[in-house]
Amino acid sequence: MNQFKHGGNIRRIAAASGLPEAEVLDFSANINPLGPPEWLRLVVSSALEMAVHYPDPECMEFKVAAGQRFGVSAGEVLAGSGSTELIFLLTRAAGKKRAVIPVPSYSDYAASADLAGLRTERPLLRQEADFRLDYEDLDRRLSAEDLVFLGHPNNPTGLPLDRDAILDLTARHPRALFVIDEAFADLADNVQSFVDTRPPNMVVLLSLTKTYAIPGLRLGCAVADPTLVRSVEAMQPSWSVNTIAQAVGCAALRDRAYAEQSRRFVSEQKVGLQALLENIRDLKVYPGAANFLLLRFERPGTSGTGVAERMMRDGVAIRCCGNFEGLDDRYVRVAVRTAEENLRLVDSLKRALGKRPRTSKRSGPRCIMFQGTSSNAGKSVLTAALCRILLQDGHRVAPFKSQNMSLNSFVARGGGEMGRAQVVQAQASRLEPDVRMNPILLKPNSDTGSQVIVLGKPVGNMDVQEYVDYKPTAFAAVSEAFDSLASEFEVIVMEGAGSPGEVNLKDHDIANMRMARYAEAPVLLAGDIDRGGVFASFVGTMEVLAEWERNLIRGFVANRFRGDPRILTSALEYTRRHTGRPVIGVVPFISDLGLPEEDSVTFKNGFFDDRIPTDQHVEIAVIDLPHISNFTDFDAFRREPDVRLRIVRTPQDLNRPDAVILPGSKNVPGDLTFLREKGFDRKILDLSDRYECELVGVCGGFQMLGASIADPHGLESDRKTVPGLGLLEIETVLAPEKTLTRVTATHLESGESIAGYEIHHGQTETAAAQPCIRREDGALAGARSSDGRLWGTYLHGVFDADGFRRWFIDRLRVRRGLPAVGKVVARYDLEPSFERLAEVVRHSLDMSFIYKLLRL
Repeated sequence: MNQFKHGGNIRRIAAASGLPEAEVLDFSANINPLGPPEWLRLVVSSALEMAVHYPDPECMEFKVAAGQRFGVSAGEVLAGSGSTELIFLLTRAAGKKRAVIPVPSYSDYAASADLAGLRTERPLLRQEADFRLDYEDLDRRLSAEDLVFLGHPNNPTGLPLDRDAILDLTARHPRALFVIDEAFADLADNVQSFVDTRPPNMVVLLSLTKTYAIPGLRLGCAVADPTLVRSVEAMQPSWSVNTIAQAVGCAALRDRAYAEQSRRFVSEQKVGLQALLENIRDLKVYPGAANFLLLRFERPGTSGTGVAERMMRDGVAIRCCGNFEGLDDRYVRVAVRTAEENLRLVDSLKRALGKRPRTSKRSGPRCIMFQGTSSNAGKSVLTAALCRILLQDGHRVAPFKSQNMSLNSFVARGGGEMGRAQVVQAQASRLEPDVRMNPILLKPNSDTGSQVIVLGKPVGNMDVQEYVDYKPTAFAAVSEAFDSLASEFEVIVMEGAGSPGEVNLKDHDIANMRMARYAEAPVLLAGDIDRGGVFASFVGTMEVLAEWERNLIRGFVANRFRGDPRILTSALEYTRRHTGRPVIGVVPFISDLGLPEEDSVTFKNGFFDDRIPTDQHVEIAVIDLPHISNFTDFDAFRREPDVRLRIVRTPQDLNRPDAVILPGSKNVPGDLTFLREKGFDRKILDLSDRYECELVGVCGGFQMLGASIADPHGLESDRKTVPGLGLLEIETVLAPEKTLTRVTATHLESGESIAGYEIHHGQTETAAAQPCIRREDGALAGARSSDGRLWGTYLHGVFDADGFRRWFIDRLRVRRGLPAVGKVVARYDLEPSFERLAEVVRHSLDMSFIYKLLRL
């Protein structure tokens, strides 16, 4: 948990409620609900060295920064270990005999006066006047010997002072000393500081720790007459403010934007919270300007202490106000927090009062989210694993990923396009793939741009900035898709994208923490330990997250570990000590899992071509195009015992395979240029002519085999027409309308049935070529040469059909001089892989921890 926050309260609430610390809410502490600014940890880290080598016992840098912020001289600034220390020092240094303290108010005003031996007069703020200060009554009470404490706004009533009335009082009583406590002013509505009009007989107390949510650092300052400042400092212990607090204070004083952002946020949330509370019968809400609200229970016999104890069981703490002079046990105080947290407060309060809580905005699902320290950390596989585990345990579960960037896509029933990874996760859940599971799909078609697909349909090509501008619209679609999907299932297992630590993307994130917050989903952060540096990645990711983001992360998963996990014990303990979060499991490296990879990273890293059969076999080479799409079209070959599948990146690596496959492409003109520049075109023709190598094109690869590809609308490039390889008598025109359809077809030469899907802009004229695949609606889905050794199809998944795949392999075997097997020897069935994956992950993760997070 955040070490700068009110940790004692959090631990106490957690112990009382039995909930994890990350799930409790402290409405008794009136600190900024946004938490500390993101620069806090960086400043603290930098200040550690300064604390050793460059201490500043006189706080001069801080005083100068405060003077610049408030428009006063450094000599008028007093620094202290929180404003409370300054209050206790002022009562001793002011030279007054009596303290006048309207009550109810902050208890340390009176405590400091008592400790300094001052008499106290405590005029009562009247309940029937909603605790507003009676300025005429105060005027009659004051004398030259008085020290007057006033909150602006007051704690616990939240009411600000009348600026003109106070300035009139200071003028009428020039020898009295007025201490104006503005601890909550930065977060209050329409509260103007007295600093800029401070008369000589006024001290203005300023607390940075509430505005910047760092009460544990203890930092406050006061603006006062320089003579009084020197008198207080003469009584102040040396080294009162530590170096780290000073460094944070200087940074806070420079960051006016965060204070203003926080004030606006609190103001907006307070309106909603006040309205919800005012709708509760027998509860009086006292309006105020501060970031908290004073409440009174009107029903006879209702005890604030009793209500607070019942709410504590929900993990919600409120401030009982019976110990404030002038109040009794009917009064409580609640801080303003985020909208979701405020709703939880109101629900808990209603339950404690025996009333029916609101109906949740999403009545069905429990949610959990896997995010990663990087791309390709294994999030997709872990999501699939947990989907299958929950399915095994009897829960209706569905996967969800708001935004996926991938060239590996699938056509769902109804004709919508979605990421292949979510298709696999749907299969793990034994569900029909649904575009709501992946509402935004980005298909890169250049280094800086992508085709944007929303709920299965393309909405256009966008560069980075265009997509950033589009994201509010995208997130609206994402939210609607999530809510619709969530209404139908008991559990949603979510997957993030990339890493939540990408600081340049966080402001417009719709895939990681913003989505987790929307779904109220606890987050498990996964890292690939096989790459190295995973524990540094866990710690580093936490360091760059904002407080609300860190609060969403509940634990870590070390993925793809090779070896004995006992050697990780010290690293696991270190991670927990440093972050306050446990590593809830170490998942071993699972070789030959048999599931399609989540994206092209693994494909391009060469992990597909690491198995060489020991017996007689054929060799199939897939050319790794720069803009390759749907590389999983060839996954099924990896299950065949007599096939070596190779990924080829240079013409020299082709050697003499039995078949060469040109895969799908998101930029056919660009990839054709790549083939020619590298010399693949000449090598492919040579293999086909001299060695009877079979040449196959799938989708974009099919288009490349033809005479030409025209792109009149600039969908994939700025080149209007490019020549193809000229191997098939076909011509293609890229049309704005995208073909998205699932297909059942027949391979004409073998008679085998095929099922797959088409995703393409191309409209291909095949009349001059011989047909090779016919769809069940009679349309052609492919063409071939006269001898059949050169053919292509638009059908993704063409090799998933076990019968056709074996026929294709046997034809290669016969051409090589090997006997045909004549029967299916490997079935492309993912079920055994899902079951194996679930077993490994179930035994590797702390499933009781996950079930507690899901509240199942």
